[in-house]
Amino acid sequence: WTFAAVAKAAGVPSVPARADDPRPPLSVLVSEHLKAKTWVVHRLDAATSGIIIFAKDRESHKRLSQAFEERAVAKTYLAAVLGTAVDGACEAPLKTFGSGRVGASPEGKPSSTAWTVREPLRGGTLLEVCPKTGRRHQIRVHLNIMGHPVLGDKRYGRDRPVGGAPRLMLHAWKLEVPNTDRTPLRLEVPPPADFEAVLTALR
Repeated sequence: WTFAAVAKAAGVPSVPARADDPRPPLSVLVSEHLKAKTWVVHRLDAATSGIIIFAKDRESHKRLSQAFEERAVAKTYLAAVLGTAVDGACEAPLKTFGSGRVGASPEGKPSSTAWTVREPLRGGTLLEVCPKTGRRHQIRVHLNIMGHPVLGDKRYGRDRPVGGAPRLMLHAWKLEVPNTDRTPLRLEVPPPADFEAVLTALR
């Protein structure tokens, strides 16, 4: 299959958002840059930076979408969260409500997120996060449930933006995509300057 791997900046929507949102979506920007149609395989929240891929043909879109649905793609994020966190996991089922807000609910879809501590920060913790499923706002909601909302989150957490951070401190760092010869194709996008600047201030 063929696809484009793109480093998305924070604040750029992956796909067309609300009708009143003037920001051009990344899906359109990528197609314009490549001067060819591309297909959306997965999404990142607008406030999240990091790696995202777009298929370059219908067959690749079908196969890549299937790989994500079957959880054959390994995803690793970096998240700076409030408070002193420890290695952990959350499997609370998640449901999207009418407001677009996501919360834990017995009627929600099965959801699973695991994380390990990467580095202690002043007033927070840098985590390496591996979502096993791909629900809307999953990492943000699961970490908030566990008492460690993501810094800079304007939707989840008691005081928003959480910790007063200037951006959502969530970055899609790595993807491992199964290749056509069954070997994993490892992709990585380092955190951008605005993410690193917040970390530097908290070290």
